[in-house]
Amino acid sequence: MKSSWGTWVWAVRCLVAGGCCLAAASPAMAEALTPAIECRERDGLPNALAKLKAGETVRVAYFGGSITAQDGWRPKTLNWLRAQYPAAKIEEINAAIGGTGSDLGVFRLRHDVLEHRPDLLFVEFAVNDGGAAPEQIHRCMEGIVRQTWRANPATDICYVYTVAGDMLKTLQAGSFPRSATAMEQVANHYGIPSIHLGLEVARLEKAGRLIYSGALPKTDAEKAALGGKMVFSPDAVHPYPETGHQLYLEAVQRALAKIKTVGKPGAHPLPPPLVADNWERAQMLPLSQAKLSAGWRRLTAADSLAQSFGGRLPEVWSARQPGETLEFRFRGVTAKIYDLVGPDCGQVTVVVDGQAPVIRPRFDAFCTYHRLATLAVAEGLSNTSHTVKITIHPSQPDKVKILAERQEKMDDPKRFDGTQWCAGALLIVGELEP
Repeated sequence: MKSSWGTWVWAVRCLVAGGCCLAAASPAMAEALTPAIECRERDGLPNALAKLKAGETVRVAYFGGSITAQDGWRPKTLNWLRAQYPAAKIEEINAAIGGTGSDLGVFRLRHDVLEHRPDLLFVEFAVNDGGAAPEQIHRCMEGIVRQTWRANPATDICYVYTVAGDMLKTLQAGSFPRSATAMEQVANHYGIPSIHLGLEVARLEKAGRLIYSGALPKTDAEKAALGGKMVFSPDAVHPYPETGHQLYLEAVQRALAKIKTVGKPGAHPLPPPLVADNWERAQMLPLSQAKLSAGWRRLTAADSLAQSFGGRLPEVWSARQPGETLEFRFRGVTAKIYDLVGPDCGQVTVVVDGQAPVIRPRFDAFCTYHRLATLAVAEGLSNTSHTVKITIHPSQPDKVKILAERQEKMDDPKRFDGTQWCAGALLIVGELEP
């Protein structure tokens, strides 16, 4: 993902996640943010560490957003682990997608992570979950834990929190932002260790030794002008690999020195849920399990969109003509579509249980290129049978006006002409019905 997309998503989803919008949180959340501690060892990571010490094969999964997708703390920690345990064969599972949070993660977990049989799972969604309600974070993060330990109770999980925007001020005031606070409640319930990579960043900035957002110096004169200060990031979100991500690596190193002293190898117990409506039942199903009208075409590996997104979507399908439909029935509480937005995409009409139709654009101000997205279908339904019908709308959204929101223009009007809808999966909390 382009860093600009990750920045925009962060701005939209967690503009004031550092504590400035606590009115949106539950009363308990507003009253008690978690105290800011860099590492909470809890039950540790005993299974993965035992395999590392024994020189066995260890698969390390990195599950998160654009900060984890960067050439930063993810490869740095992987290389450091390899240096610490040279006898072990350490394999990486890179499951990071820019601009996404736990609300997509809970659906794509099995496809992107669990099918690769991880021994250690780092989960990093606190920044992109910054604008989500604590109750939603509980549902998704607990769903990730319970799905993981249902698949393999020996998989160790570690929550990792990064920092962006006003989250820095909350850390400097001595508390975790509300997204990390909500995740800590899940972590505490299941004994999952957690590391906040941003505590040292907050300390250094407060001490006047770090510039949170700015350009890296390019000349000796620019370096001298900084007076020895390091620059953390260009955008207060995505750290520079040589500075900000180096601080993130060092936080992991300090934390693992503590975490390795606790816990005993064995299966992780699965206690009763923290929240009854957690999304353990979330699943991602190939789009072909829905009823598709005749105009849908499954893209082959030769197609550029399939080449770009076939590794994330179980299938890649395209329909171009207005009136093409996708229908399915499910028993459950939530449904979405894992799809693409892009220059030649249009909009769709969504009808749930025969209710009034809702138009959903598959184009936004960043659609100068194609990228992964989720189409909201229905949430918070009763746990009964529901019908869904989605139809490609005959008219295109006002693409010129939408692009103008970011001072973007069409480089080639032909490239932006179309009502295409590309999709690959059904995202359901529940079960698909015939």
